[in-house]
Amino acid sequence: MAFENEESFAASSVEEKYESAVRARANMDRDFLCPICLHTMKDAFLTRCGHNFCYSCIMTHLKNRNNCPCCAQYLTIDLLMPNFLLTKLMNELSASMMLKNASPAEQLRLALEQDADLPPKELDSLLLLLNERKQKLDREEAEINTEIIFDFLHRLQFRKLEAMKEVQSDLQFLKDDIATVERRLRCLLASNKSHSKRVCEESPLSDLDIHTEYGSTSTGGAVSMWRSGQSGAYTPPGEEKLNRAERIRIRNLAYTSVSTDIENDPSVDSPGEYAGAHKIAKKRRVLAQFEELQGAYFLRRRQIAFKECQKQQSQESVSKKGAYKDWDTYDDGLDDFQSILTTYTRYSQLRVVAELHHDDPFQPSSNIVSSIDFDGDDQLFATAGVTRRIKIFNFATVIDDVVDVHCPVTEIPTRSKLSCLSWNKLKKPLVASSDYEGIIAVWDVNRSQSVVEYEEHEKRAWSVDFSCIDPSMMVSGSDDGKVKVWCINQDASAFSIDMKANICCVKYNPGSSNHIAIGSSDHHIHYYDLRNLRTPLFVFKGHRKAVSYVKFMSSNELVSASTDSTLRLWDVQTDTSVQTLGGHTNEKNFVGLTVNSDYIACGSETSEVFVYHKATSKPSFSHKFRSSYAEDIGDDISFVSAVCWKSESPTMLAANSQGTIKVLELAP
Repeated sequence: MAFENEESFAASSVEEKYESAVRARANMDRDFLCPICLHTMKDAFLTRCGHNFCYSCIMTHLKNRNNCPCCAQYLTIDLLMPNFLLTKLMNELSASMMLKNASPAEQLRLALEQDADLPPKELDSLLLLLNERKQKLDREEAEINTEIIFDFLHRLQFRKLEAMKEVQSDLQFLKDDIATVERRLRCLLASNKSHSKRVCEESPLSDLDIHTEYGSTSTGGAVSMWRSGQSGAYTPPGEEKLNRAERIRIRNLAYTSVSTDIENDPSVDSPGEYAGAHKIAKKRRVLAQFEELQGAYFLRRRQIAFKECQKQQSQESVSKKGAYKDWDTYDDGLDDFQSILTTYTRYSQLRVVAELHHDDPFQPSSNIVSSIDFDGDDQLFATAGVTRRIKIFNFATVIDDVVDVHCPVTEIPTRSKLSCLSWNKLKKPLVASSDYEGIIAVWDVNRSQSVVEYEEHEKRAWSVDFSCIDPSMMVSGSDDGKVKVWCINQDASAFSIDMKANICCVKYNPGSSNHIAIGSSDHHIHYYDLRNLRTPLFVFKGHRKAVSYVKFMSSNELVSASTDSTLRLWDVQTDTSVQTLGGHTNEKNFVGLTVNSDYIACGSETSEVFVYHKATSKPSFSHKFRSSYAEDIGDDISFVSAVCWKSESPTMLAANSQGTIKVLELAP
């Protein structure tokens, strides 16, 4: 027991000595501090009262006061004297602290710089150690670099193998699809041949040889391969020869380039041969966007193949390698892409069908058309803007009447500038509007008066939209950050969503009365289920600036426009970005957005209308607005401000900031 007490006493005494040493060192360090600047003294000077200060500090103090900063005794410059010993001690302390905190290499360098007395043997030993250390470091560095390049090559090999697998998979897709298309083409040729034969048999001219199905290409098919002798007697070939001829023709069709067609196809020089020129025009359109179409083909092909693979795995019916493929049910995205290719090559230009003006050349800023919308029957369309008027036009009259100025069927004055219109597709007379004062109004076009007005928004309302399912419901968005859902049978909003950001656009899903898309200044699109307003179903992120428009191509496909000069196509079921489209200019203005099942159209600040196919990222067509008085007002202020497709047709309306409205049509 006594032994344990002695041990504990010895341990406590050691700890006390250590703590006292630390305190003494701290006190010593404080003694080297200047009482004025509280830093280590430089050029220490001693006063008559025994206090030390930095020379610069005490001199500055004595210029203002004649006393000691520590004890307040009388003190002048004459009573100061340099403290050489303290200065020397501080220099040595600084050197030791520097040496203590320095790295080993720095300590060695300082020792050599201070001419440390090192014998030659120790220098040789140091050099040997340094050389060994350097060689070791070089080996380690070489090993690291070798491992890095080894890892790089392995990763590169892996990626190239993956790319090769992808290319092999793509080539297999192409091989399968080429085989499928060849089978279909043979069926079409056989069907055309049997149809031609039947027509010939039924025709009173059946005695003449008009079988030109496999005619010579050099004569445009005018001379039959089946002629025999001078009399022109009909001698049908055998089935083997017929199949061989069909295969040769199909191969020629597949590998004939556009340039070859242009040079050798007689249909180009013959105005009557429409089919040949039409085929070449379609090929030109394909080649013009070949890279884009190639990407669309492989994207759909891989997606559907992946889904089919998952489906087969879930059904535990994966076919073995080399198993027979049922060509009659074969469909891995080829039909989908053929539909895209058909719609893409259907048109070759965006032409002007009609044009109407209701602008004022002396006040161009008051002519901006902010919104255009068709009624449910596409017979009437409404325009609105800063003119404080809703104008209703008859579409057929605009197309048929060739006049300079078209008068509206109905004109409704409003209290404020209008930002958006939405025609009720189920109740034809009703049109909703949003204006710069935040008022949401519903108008009866037949009576030219308002049905109901809502003034709950506190700032400018940018967007309003009627539901395509429930004609009594509509939604609006405003700069006050609020999205409000209205029932036109009620005097107030049904409910409100606080978004904490300026709302630029709102849109109902055409397949649901419960789902809405909201574009705002936070660069995002918020997709809500109105039955649960706590959190959005999805938040689509990708735009770099405010989202100015949102439109639905279908119940699953959403298109957004932003002032970052891009459009984006989203899948609202999987929360994924499908396509990014760009080519127009949109940095500060609302330039319009409209969609149909295949095409997307938007305006541009270059006073152009751009039309995109949803499968390609670059514009397919464009049209430039040219003002008759652009030189007077400056063409740089003109921009396309509103666009609207006529439902499921190649016709659209487009308006610019000078009040010009054009009827544009996609034409072959």
